[in-house]
Amino acid sequence: MGKQRNWERRLFWVFAVVGAALAAVLLGTAPARAQQSAGEPVRVGGKNFTEQLILSSMTTQYLRAKGIGAELTSGLGSTLMRQAMESGQLDVVWDYTGTALIVFNKVQEKLDAEQSYARVKQLDAARGLVWLDASQVNNTYALAMPKERAAGVTTLSAYAARLRAAGDKSDEKGRSFAVDMEFAARPDGLEPLKAAYQLPFTRKDVIQLDPGLVYTALKNNQVDLGLVYTTDGRVKGFDLVLLEDDLHFFPPYNAVPVVRKAVLDRRPELAGLLNALAATLDNAAMTDMNYQVDIGQQPVDKVAGDFLRRHGLI
Repeated sequence: MGKQRNWERRLFWVFAVVGAALAAVLLGTAPARAQQSAGEPVRVGGKNFTEQLILSSMTTQYLRAKGIGAELTSGLGSTLMRQAMESGQLDVVWDYTGTALIVFNKVQEKLDAEQSYARVKQLDAARGLVWLDASQVNNTYALAMPKERAAGVTTLSAYAARLRAAGDKSDEKGRSFAVDMEFAARPDGLEPLKAAYQLPFTRKDVIQLDPGLVYTALKNNQVDLGLVYTTDGRVKGFDLVLLEDDLHFFPPYNAVPVVRKAVLDRRPELAGLLNALAATLDNAAMTDMNYQVDIGQQPVDKVAGDFLRRHGLI
């Protein structure tokens, strides 16, 4: 995941206006297809960034290998995918606990990973969506440093203490923090982060960039600190150091298979299959697959299929 959280929130308002009609067009399905028979393929959906392309391809290949017909619609915006699930135009997706809580259910309180999962499972049950077992993939925000600049610092608290101790003696680059514009403006973004960790960044220290350019600036050692996503392949590819969020400021974004209850009632075997798949996934595995696609330029389907074979799932 780097790259997605700001897309999800910005696209929310656009798709909220025209999403239902647009979903029918893009997915090429008629409303009547919501009443799907047991013999029809399971309709798998995926969002429009690398991690989601891998997860949706993996799920489609896996189900087909188990004798279940599956058709894939990927490359969707987050809100469009959600609307397609609620309207019965998709059957199975992977979504993130933080996205469902914050974007779709408007929950603002601080919850840990288990609490987030339990809350979204409860709230979405009323919409006919079943959240199966959560994977160990947590594609949340993180702050990263170029390896040569980290110098043994491993936590955000330690980094903030180092900045405060240096005071005005820090060189210009040593106080530069690259973030995307959406995070800089959010009421639960930059300013609360600075307050939580007592980060002494001034306005001139914060550089607002396109999310992809944050990684480039870190790779080129042009900034001291940057906002990234924990499972983005560029973290590994650019040899970045992720600082531990030791005060747990960022919400969890665990990846979870989500199935429409009507489909699960007809195909109860999906629960066991998708739970088994979720159990094989963690941040290390997901980061490595994202790296293979984004840095190694490997095809998504190949990377997803190779993972399934390594774990004896197909």
